[in-house]
Amino acid sequence: MPVKKLKEFLDQNGVKYLTITHSPAYTAQEIAAVSHISGEVLAKTVIFKMDDKMAMAVLPANYKVDFDILKGVTGSEFIALAGEEEFKSMFPGCEVGAMPPFGNLYNMQVFVEESLSKDEEIAFNAGSHTELIKMKYEDFAKLVQPKIMAFSFV
Repeated sequence: MPVKKLKEFLDQNGVKYLTITHSPAYTAQEIAAVSHISGEVLAKTVIFKMDDKMAMAVLPANYKVDFDILKGVTGSEFIALAGEEEFKSMFPGCEVGAMPPFGNLYNMQVFVEESLSKDEEIAFNAGSHTELIKMKYEDFAKLVQPKIMAFSFV
């Protein structure tokens, strides 16, 4: 889903958001630095294999997924980080590594780190390495319906 389609989805749902354009950045920490957004507010999207399907973990940029905890809290038998080759075709129009955290638009279950759900706002890649969207967390949660749980560490 290209940036334009994501914006259309947000517009159709009456969501207010801010688009932030920045110089190319590829890691969550680089993006936080160039866009002047706290690593606690900037969300990164991590794709992982959960039993027989792909799923999305959304967590603050300065956190890391603990796959053992994630396995336990999801009740899965198998969990592993997915390789880019395994999922890049699932996100048409998006640059690899810049997928927006809208798993509902890609038929993926979304798990949000509990600490991120306590923020008033969320910012995330909008499908490219040069554009972010910042919006109210409440609006994000209403549209995505993620499962909120603690599965990461700083």
